[in-house]
Amino acid sequence: MTEPTQTDVAVPAPERPGWRRDVTIFLTGQTVSLFGSMLVQYAVMWHLTLETKSGGVMAMYAVFGFLPQAVISIFGGVWADRLDRKKLIIGADATIAIVTLALAMFMAAGATDLWLIFGAIAIRSAGAGIQMPAVAALLPQIVPADKLMRVNGINGTIQSAMMLVAPAAAAAVYASMSIVAVFYIDVVTAVIGIGLLLLVTVPRLVRSAETEHLGYFDDLVGGVRYVVSHAFVRWVLVLYAVVFVLIVAPSFLTPLMIVRTFGDEVWKLTANELAFSIGMVLGGAAVAAWAGKWNRVRMILGSTLVFGGISVGLGLSTNLWVFLGFMFLLGLFVPAFSTPSFTVLQETVEPEMQGRVFGFVGIVMAVSMPFGMAVFGPLADRFSVESLLIWAGIALLLVVALALVVPGGRRAIREANAHAEA
Repeated sequence: MTEPTQTDVAVPAPERPGWRRDVTIFLTGQTVSLFGSMLVQYAVMWHLTLETKSGGVMAMYAVFGFLPQAVISIFGGVWADRLDRKKLIIGADATIAIVTLALAMFMAAGATDLWLIFGAIAIRSAGAGIQMPAVAALLPQIVPADKLMRVNGINGTIQSAMMLVAPAAAAAVYASMSIVAVFYIDVVTAVIGIGLLLLVTVPRLVRSAETEHLGYFDDLVGGVRYVVSHAFVRWVLVLYAVVFVLIVAPSFLTPLMIVRTFGDEVWKLTANELAFSIGMVLGGAAVAAWAGKWNRVRMILGSTLVFGGISVGLGLSTNLWVFLGFMFLLGLFVPAFSTPSFTVLQETVEPEMQGRVFGFVGIVMAVSMPFGMAVFGPLADRFSVESLLIWAGIALLLVVALALVVPGGRRAIREANAHAEA
């Protein structure tokens, strides 16, 4: 790669003129684009399930859907620190749209080979590996530092709302038309998202003198060294991995618990998804409205402890409505974990390193959940889901207690609190 075209400076001025307009346009474009992406996600999953009824095919779908993102995130973070983040997001969106359009045209012409779908899903996943660190690192460029928590909370609330709307919309389009129609809608939403992003004014960033002339692989190695040596970043990444393995992965088994314990009526499975999604929407709104002045680190630790208790509660539930109540609480506290953890990384990490750090966050998220499912999925065929949820919750509580006791954990927490209070 040649000399970088864009680099980083300190956090933007607290009240840059026009920042509210830029943030509104940016989040609107990202919401439209996310809506199309979620339509494709649900439609492809249902299409493969209905057409093949094969567990092996679904496993392959998970591999093609997550693994490319994990691999590309390694490089995507470096690109987000070396290149124009706005152009990077647009390029990834445009590439995904072109590939999706090509897939739609092939399928409309009668080509239904699985490799076409898996290939397109892999490219879309790779695009997410580029977009995720670029979007996370771009936000602090256009949002004043003291408004980051609120904006991240609003963004999280929007994403949670999409989890309520997208499945119903995908089902309506897929049932009344076809999966090809879903692909066309995704292309349109991508074009709208790109058009809106073009209207956003993003301040030009300049790399520090020490890093301006570093090569690509120097930046990559520098990012790895930064993550390894930065106590708080390392602590957050480990905590993310633990939560995704012990909470996110087992939560995917809750529909199986409902079927085994409470009955296989469709409305019960729907209620499970709605309880979680409604909780996330309300939790995101609460974080956006009131959490701006709350201690970020305490929110992260507190919500993680709550996750452990809720997991135990889910496993002990013998009544469907009690179970759904715990699912609602789980969704309610997700924004209290995800929003402050992203915000404190944006506040703590130097601007010129944020792309690489969020690249590693993307890797952890893309790898941990499939890893957790690879462990808990087979165990669910030998043991009850209830017992797995209970033990996963206890394990999470023990991990958090350990993080509070070991010197490295205490040092990381002190470092993060010092940045938060600065």
